[in-house]
Amino acid sequence: MESSDERVVAVIMVGGPTKGTRFRPLSFNTPKPLFPLAGQPMVHHPISACKRIPNLAQIFLIGFYEEREFALYVSSISNELKLPVRYLKEDKPHGSAGGLYYFRDMIMEDSPSHVFLLNCDVCCSFPLPDMLEAHKRYGGMGTMLVIKVSAESAHQFGELVADPTTMELLHYTEKPETFVSDLINCGVYVFTPEIFTAIQDVSMHREDRANLRRVSSFEALQSATSRALPTDFVRLDQDILSPLAGKKQLYTYETMDFWEQIKTPGMSLKCSALYLAQFRHTSPHLLAGGDGTKTATISGDVYVHPSAKVHPTAKIGPNVSISANVRIGAGVRLISCIILDDVEIKENAVVIHSIVGWKSSIGKWSRVQAEGDHNAKLGITILGEAVTVEDEVVVINSIVLPNKTLNVSVQEEIIL
Repeated sequence: MESSDERVVAVIMVGGPTKGTRFRPLSFNTPKPLFPLAGQPMVHHPISACKRIPNLAQIFLIGFYEEREFALYVSSISNELKLPVRYLKEDKPHGSAGGLYYFRDMIMEDSPSHVFLLNCDVCCSFPLPDMLEAHKRYGGMGTMLVIKVSAESAHQFGELVADPTTMELLHYTEKPETFVSDLINCGVYVFTPEIFTAIQDVSMHREDRANLRRVSSFEALQSATSRALPTDFVRLDQDILSPLAGKKQLYTYETMDFWEQIKTPGMSLKCSALYLAQFRHTSPHLLAGGDGTKTATISGDVYVHPSAKVHPTAKIGPNVSISANVRIGAGVRLISCIILDDVEIKENAVVIHSIVGWKSSIGKWSRVQAEGDHNAKLGITILGEAVTVEDEVVVINSIVLPNKTLNVSVQEEIIL
């Protein structure tokens, strides 16, 4: 029978500075997990979703950023949610499952009955309470969130085959060369504590093989590839999910909602729009309103930080996020963009399908815009930190690195 005092913990993998290089120039001075989407740090969205899990004891963030980079955020979110949120720094990368195992004693200190594992760079509605209920019905060791995607894009992810009746995971393969299935892994899991035994088994098996190779020179020649992996480096997909598929231990829970991976600045703009749309149902108080009389005209889903100053003649939206201490002048038009802290946008400037970096300035009658292809390298325009676009300058489909001044128009360029 289910215990009323059973506890759940959540672990969110946040990676480190050697990861997320595709997110530059936005990750030069800010860790990618703290980059704001819909006005909230990227990691805030899975953390908020975890808060909805019944009997949640605490949340752990695991990565290899320096602790000081997360200290302020972890402190403020713990106070806001009235729930312990702790950042645990890995001494080196241990792999997605190895990182979980490395901190097993801390994760298990509350003797939780279930452990959620989430990837920070995933954007979805995180149906965690429903997943937990399904997981308990299945009775396995783990349940993974899955979604159907187009057959053309499936190969970019972990593809899987599940039993349509029991939802058991029957087969799993990471980024296959040939088409396996249109069901993919969303990077969100719930496990029983038996996951730690499964990870330990992988490590011990690898250690045994390493010892065997020391004895057999022939074996050593045969297995140069496996020798490259340390015994404590365990990947969740190749080392746990693939071998345990079809053994009545792993199950799937399909989401019919949105799901994206946040690998590039272009995808961050798309995901900001998805989260803003979700706020209509989860946090309507965060969405701005205005009809142009006393405040700016707002259309669609828009977030405006309380400290931002927006002129009443500006027109904002849809899909716009405006961060702290931003100043928006008269007649400005903003569509599908993220405006970061301390930016000034002067009179009659236009920003479309763009991300404007911290402390940047856009001059009068200037245009910063792009076509809005979230997957293309120059599909959105990005201004790095402290970029100045002078009056009457047009910037189209370009990336501008920090601390640059543009006094001439540019199109489809990377300004280093």
